[in-house]
Amino acid sequence: MDKLLNRDTFRESVFNRDNDLCVICGKAAQDAHHIIERKLWSDGGYYLNNGASLCGNHHIEAENTNLSCEEIREACGIDKVILPDGYYVDHVYTKWGDVILPNGNRMVGPLFHDGSVQKILKLGNYYDRYTNYVKYPRTYHLPWSEGKTKDDRTLQDTSNFEGKSVIVTEKMDGENTTIYRDYIHARSIDGRDHWSRSWVKNLQSKIGYEIPEGWRLCGENMYAKHSLKYEGLDSYFLLFSIWNEKNECLSWDETCEYAKMLDLPTVRVIYSGIWDSSKVESLYNDSDREKMEGYVVRVADKFNYIDFSKCVAKFVRSEHVGTNHHWMFTASEKNLLKV
Repeated sequence: MDKLLNRDTFRESVFNRDNDLCVICGKAAQDAHHIIERKLWSDGGYYLNNGASLCGNHHIEAENTNLSCEEIREACGIDKVILPDGYYVDHVYTKWGDVILPNGNRMVGPLFHDGSVQKILKLGNYYDRYTNYVKYPRTYHLPWSEGKTKDDRTLQDTSNFEGKSVIVTEKMDGENTTIYRDYIHARSIDGRDHWSRSWVKNLQSKIGYEIPEGWRLCGENMYAKHSLKYEGLDSYFLLFSIWNEKNECLSWDETCEYAKMLDLPTVRVIYSGIWDSSKVESLYNDSDREKMEGYVVRVADKFNYIDFSKCVAKFVRSEHVGTNHHWMFTASEKNLLKV
C-alpha cells in the first residue's frame, strides 16, 4: 500500500510528480485532484497514486466524470490502482465510487444521493446512464471466520461493533437476491436466467407493487440446494435487509415491521443485544455445526451504504462448499418448505 500522506504533503507530492502542470493539457495545475473521492476512504485517501494535478477546467471535467479515472491515471503514469476498502480491482469506478457496467450504464454508488454530488454529476453527460439497481456489497469476514479464501477481506478488529446493539442471524446457504418494485436480480444485476430463480421471480410479481419506488429488498433465495439441504423452510425467500431510496439500510426493527406487512419471513435471529465478542464467537460452536453455514452480524440501527463494511460482517464455517462444482451446474434439487 502507498504511504498515507496528510493534506499538505499530498498536494505538494502530486504537484512535484507532475511538474506543477495539468497532466491532461499541460497548463499550470490548480488542483491536486483525488482520483477516487476522499470521502470514500476511511483514512482520507491522501495517497500519491490517488492524486493528479489538474487545471481548473479539467478538474471540473474529472469531477463531473466526463474525464474518467482510467484516463487520469494513464496521464499521470500511474500503473498501480489503489482503491478504498470494500472496492475491487475487477470493477471500473467513477470518481464518486459508482460502478461502470460493461454496457456503459452506471450503478448508483454510496455518494450518488449527496446533494453536492448530484449537482456536479448533472453537469456531465452520463447522468441518464444511471440505473436504480444496486449490487449487494461483499461482506467482510470476522477475524475468527474459518471459511476465508485468499480473495476474501477480513475485518482487522471488531471495534466498529463495540458498545452497539447488534443482530446476529443465521447465514443461509442460498443465493443472495434483490427484489425491486419492477425487477429482480442475484448478486450480478444483469445475470443470466436460471430455473432456481423462477419462484422468487413469481414472488416479485405478487409483491412488487407494494415496494416503494427506489427501495429494494435483499434476502436469500433458498429454492435450490447448494451445499446444505434444507427442510422445513418458512419460505423460499428469507429477508435480511431493506434499503430505501437514499441507499440507507433500514434498522432491524423497521425491517421486521415491513417484513410483517409484506408477509415475508426474515432469516433466523440467533442473537440480539449489545455486542459481546466472546458470546458472538461462540455462536457457531453452540449450534448444529453440520446444518449451519455460519452467521452474519449487523448493527441493529439504520446505516448508509457507504458504511456497509463497518456495519456488517460474517462468520463462515470451514469447507462450507462441499463440492468441486458450482451449484448452478449440478443436478437440480429443491430445498423443502415447512409442511
